[in-house]
Amino acid sequence: MSVELESSGPSKYEISREVSDIARTWVIDPRIPATVPGFDAPFFQAGLAGYSDGAMRLIARRHGSPFCVTEALLDRTLINGGRGRRKEDPDLLATECGMGDLEDNIAAGLDDHPIAGQIMGTLPEEMARAAELIVGMKYDVVDVNLACPVKKVKKSNRGGHFLAHPNDAIDVLRAVRAAVPANIPCTVKLRRSFDDTPEMERAFEVIFDAAYDMGYAWAVVHCRTVEQKYLGPAKWEFLRDLVARRSDRVIFGSGDIWTVDDIFRMHAFTGVHGVSVARGCIGNPWIFRQARQLMRGEPATLPTLAEQRTALLEHFELAHRLHGEIVAGRRMRKFGIKFSQHHPDSEAVKSAFIRCETTVEWEAVLQRHYACIS
Repeated sequence: MSVELESSGPSKYEISREVSDIARTWVIDPRIPATVPGFDAPFFQAGLAGYSDGAMRLIARRHGSPFCVTEALLDRTLINGGRGRRKEDPDLLATECGMGDLEDNIAAGLDDHPIAGQIMGTLPEEMARAAELIVGMKYDVVDVNLACPVKKVKKSNRGGHFLAHPNDAIDVLRAVRAAVPANIPCTVKLRRSFDDTPEMERAFEVIFDAAYDMGYAWAVVHCRTVEQKYLGPAKWEFLRDLVARRSDRVIFGSGDIWTVDDIFRMHAFTGVHGVSVARGCIGNPWIFRQARQLMRGEPATLPTLAEQRTALLEHFELAHRLHGEIVAGRRMRKFGIKFSQHHPDSEAVKSAFIRCETTVEWEAVLQRHYACIS
């Protein structure tokens, strides 16, 4: 499925206060860091299929993201020892790039914690086994994906499929929570409904309430339907109404977060306790730094050319370590295209990255367009 990676325009949702004032006065709900130590700001980097590997996560953390979520890891892939057992290991890059000692790795910016391992699957017993494996891999949180709208996922009765089948969803949630030790938080990713019919809206409510009743710490709710995929505007008023009706529960919002201002505008409009930043942080790790600056009462600064070059080089080095040169080159091409939006000559840089086919060509773009490092 093609996912639109550009904003369709400014949000239609009006707020009565300046973003700077909202940010300066927003204090994180104490239940969040109490549940996940180190989660010290009310936003985080979401799991992004095809993007949010260990390399992207570490770059986000270096720029202020307090918490990250993996791409959705298929239960059977985990059980069979596939991709998630190595490529998404939160301590892999620290082991391979660092000195081996925890303190040294943290000092080198290689600490990929706190982190949620997001799992997706079909059968309760397999999801429970995957959750056990996630715990064994030292993830801090187990996140259950009941939201993914990709067609092949729905056909496999995974992800967003469950929002149309609340009893099956509850069976999965119950199995996972029972398999995970009580001291490890479980969370759930949802969309606001499978579609806009009253029946599906009721199904969402049943699943949402059941998750909290079972002891899930919070839900991240993307305010589009499964059928809507990523088309059209996200429905922030849904989040506002949900928070009003379930005021005692920690709720994170997701949908149409493209800039740092959107983080605080969503909070002001909806009342969500935190914001999941997804497509808006691809090629833009500075969104997290900017959010922290605004919360300190400082202006949000744009990345300098030197900072852009450093982030690109560090990202490539981490991707190379994780995936090898050939795969890293392919992945960094698409990241370069997104990073280019910050460059003064963005269209030329974007075109140059688009034409890249090898690592040498990718490095040549940096040498040509990011040579000024003052």
